[in-house]
Amino acid sequence: MAGAALAAAPARAPSHEALRTHCLLWAADPKSPWAMAHGVTALGTAFAASDGRRAANVIVGDFLTQAPEGSLNPYAFAHFAPDGTPIEPHANLNAKTLVLAGLPPSTKFKTSFGQVTLQQLTDGVQRGFLHAPASEEYWRTMAWTLDLLSALHTPGPGAVFKNGAGDSVDLDQVMDDGLAYLEKAEEDLAEGLAKGQPEVPKRKQGIYAHNCGGLHLVQAVNSWARFPAVRKRWGARFTRQVDVLFYRLGSEARQYDAALAAAPQYKLQILVQMVKFYGHFLETAGRLKADGSIVPTEEQKRTVEKAKALLDHAVRELQAAKAFESMDSLKKSQPQVYLDLIGDSCHAAHGWDYWR
Repeated sequence: MAGAALAAAPARAPSHEALRTHCLLWAADPKSPWAMAHGVTALGTAFAASDGRRAANVIVGDFLTQAPEGSLNPYAFAHFAPDGTPIEPHANLNAKTLVLAGLPPSTKFKTSFGQVTLQQLTDGVQRGFLHAPASEEYWRTMAWTLDLLSALHTPGPGAVFKNGAGDSVDLDQVMDDGLAYLEKAEEDLAEGLAKGQPEVPKRKQGIYAHNCGGLHLVQAVNSWARFPAVRKRWGARFTRQVDVLFYRLGSEARQYDAALAAAPQYKLQILVQMVKFYGHFLETAGRLKADGSIVPTEEQKRTVEKAKALLDHAVRELQAAKAFESMDSLKKSQPQVYLDLIGDSCHAAHGWDYWR
């Protein structure tokens, strides 16, 4: 029966397979927890580092430290290693990745200071959580933490927990604040959608001031809408969030095409940004579908197919430029492109998997 099911599974497109292979090879660096976390996102909890150890064990076992005395959260990851290798550049990315990948809370890790469970890690995140809805910087850095907290709680009484300062945190209110922030940060896009504009220029305004175009924050806030009670409370406001997400595909695709025509000398960098956006779009929309928050309309399905075609084209162009074969040289000459080709290949492969 299992063999028949496997045989019936749809084959991956060559570009999809290329992304998965690139992720498998280049996210396996045991010196880069950030890279390994992306591998876990795309390939699951069994993903292994290149030294044969399970990546999750390396991420926590080799890099988790005890926080300085007096910290609300007793655990910490450095943002970067001394040589600049990313460890946890986004707060709580590692714990969020392991929880969303499906590791049970009882999972144990051996660290330099003793055994720690995933439950203890997530308890530490909650102890250290402080909500600052008026801070723009807060919203730019909190996406991964909110995604984790959303996975740990349910609306209503189950949404309330205490942090290490003894303050009660109501995640319902936090996520309501997150929705209000997204509405403000996406004002230009919502206006462009309402007016039928073909595109809204990206000038690092609003949501475009965030990493990955703010799509990690969109994922985090929208994940709360997987609960019917939240969708009912948010109503048309949530529907508008979905509409803005799907509107972004056409808006941003036009701008990438224009950038390629205007600055062909930056073709590599633009193609990598295309993989970043199209992959994150597929991932964000895919999570909405998988959570049951939306049943895609025919128009939305066509938009997804367009995103897959655009991603396929960008990957084939990168292959033609031998970008995937040039990682060693890119690491020295264009380190950000090198990192993006790792992280965004993993996100794009993961996003594509939602729509097979």
